[in-house]
Amino acid sequence: MEPSAPRRPAVGLPLRIALGAVSGVLAGLAAYVFLEGLDRVTRIRLDHGGLVWFLPAAGLGLGLAFHHFGGRAVHGSALLVDEIHTPTEWIPRRLAPLVLLGTWVTHLFGGSAGREGTAVQMSGGLTDRVSRVLRLDDDDRRTLLVAALAGGFGAVFGVPVAGVVFALEVQSLGRHRWGSILPAAAAAFVGDAVVAALGYDHPRHEHLIVDLDAALLGKIAVAGFAFGLAGTAFVELTHGIRSLLARRVRWPPARPVLGGFAIVGLATVVGRDSLGLSLPLLDRAFDGEALGFSVFALKIAFTAVTLGCAFPGGEVTPLFVIGATLGAALGTPLGTPTSLLAVLGFVAVFAGAANTPLAGAVMGVELFGARAAVPFVVVCGAAYLCSGHRGIYPSRRRHRAKRAARLLRLRAGPAPE
Repeated sequence: MEPSAPRRPAVGLPLRIALGAVSGVLAGLAAYVFLEGLDRVTRIRLDHGGLVWFLPAAGLGLGLAFHHFGGRAVHGSALLVDEIHTPTEWIPRRLAPLVLLGTWVTHLFGGSAGREGTAVQMSGGLTDRVSRVLRLDDDDRRTLLVAALAGGFGAVFGVPVAGVVFALEVQSLGRHRWGSILPAAAAAFVGDAVVAALGYDHPRHEHLIVDLDAALLGKIAVAGFAFGLAGTAFVELTHGIRSLLARRVRWPPARPVLGGFAIVGLATVVGRDSLGLSLPLLDRAFDGEALGFSVFALKIAFTAVTLGCAFPGGEVTPLFVIGATLGAALGTPLGTPTSLLAVLGFVAVFAGAANTPLAGAVMGVELFGARAAVPFVVVCGAAYLCSGHRGIYPSRRRHRAKRAARLLRLRAGPAPE
């Protein structure tokens, strides 16, 4: 990060909040452009089913683009988290356009990916550009990157409070940056307001009303453990595919090509319900349809192959679908309303896989109402407890390992001379 460049002295809290609002404007504009484009490419894919056959060719194009022009941008969301912890270099300017176009291409040809990663990365890249122009010091730059996480997440899903909690929780790694709360809140609420002002309507859900008793609460906890295991399966399979290809396929552009052929093969054998965002599966689960266990398992497979083979896109929306469809499958064996478990699974698998139980519970309350707060807290907490420490954000895992090593060294005492 150009260590010789002059830095401004640290700014005060009011200016940090104002800069957080600026980050929110950038996040909202980026999210609006991305969401509008995503809706259009999804409609094109659904209207022209033959596009999926060209997914391997699209993978080759994306692989070549990221290999030759991506640079540090290939690290995606992990790069933002790394820069929050240890500022080294500015976020590459190419990150925002690369991930925007790349995610659109992924969805146009049927790849199973999400949208939060794209929104967060675009928000972070644009916000870091502001930090660079203003020559902010490292601490102020970290604060704005946290705000960018909140703004991107809150704007793309229409959940500003959850966006703030997500930004603090996903990068905290055991130590929250409490001074970032107000700038992050400014970014999240402004970003959400910008998306709404530009005319994009997020899906609205009926508020969930639950008549709780001890038996139902126990069943919700059991479902939460299942949701945590599903999140772990997704994380392990995605990382496993990525690691296998890194060892066996030395030329990076070939990896999405192989992934494209795998997705086409899967779609040919089991159908196309798991392509793209798979939002119709969400609707079926929320409507109370009892789905088979194969539905969520197939969505895990499609998404793990897509992301493990280096197609750009996020993980969170597929995790929503995985959780909702698993909940719809668990309703009958647990003797619980299918639509209830679908709604709880919607946020719980994300909470477990991302290691963000608070953000998951808050998102559930924001989307489905405060009267279901207790079930959301229970199910997200159970999913988190059952998910282990490995998550979809690798930078978080590395920092935890370093922190644990430091604690062990402190407990062991000074090394002998």
